[in-house]
Amino acid sequence: MGLFRLDSSIRRTDSVSRAVADTVTENWVAANPSGTVVRRDLAVEGLPGTAWTDAVAGVSTPVEQRTPTQTAAIDLATTLADEVAAADSLVIATSLYNFGISQHLKTWIDLVITDPRFAPGQQPLAGKQVALVIARGGGYAPGTPRAGWDHATPWLVRIFQDVLGAEVTLLEAELTLAGTVPAMAELIPLAQQSATAAHTLAASTGRSFATKIAV
Repeated sequence: MGLFRLDSSIRRTDSVSRAVADTVTENWVAANPSGTVVRRDLAVEGLPGTAWTDAVAGVSTPVEQRTPTQTAAIDLATTLADEVAAADSLVIATSLYNFGISQHLKTWIDLVITDPRFAPGQQPLAGKQVALVIARGGGYAPGTPRAGWDHATPWLVRIFQDVLGAEVTLLEAELTLAGTVPAMAELIPLAQQSATAAHTLAASTGRSFATKIAV
């Protein structure tokens, strides 16, 4: 069995999304010690900003007429898609940036979808499990002042669940800035509660994924 893990937080240390993803991964490995974990860290190994446009242009261009940059972009997209296709389960970890998705993760998704296996309508992740880890600095629950401002989580669930066909487990940690923003100090207990709940669910999710084999 194989687990694919993708990180996109720009924080290399003290990252909540990375910590929760660690809990998923560690429990998956503990329950499946002979399994293989493949990792890609978009903050360490960034994707070229023009890769998506080059891949899109290259796909619609005859092979013999493609430019070197188009060929390289298509090769990169194939590599990314291969990593996902080979996995039985996936962990996608990210943060909410400016109320939306990380540009690194968006570029990765756009590139993967240029691969014919991942084109809309194919549902290549059917039968596979995705742990979607998202950390949010503030609070966006119903009834809060910024309810509805999170434009990343619904989109990511739509992509992985409805477009690609995966079974998505959502692992959310909110108020992650409470410990560093003085104005949020009174929210620290709620932030700790949210983090604890995320890690608890992450642990059970990792163990659960390890016992399932993709169809």
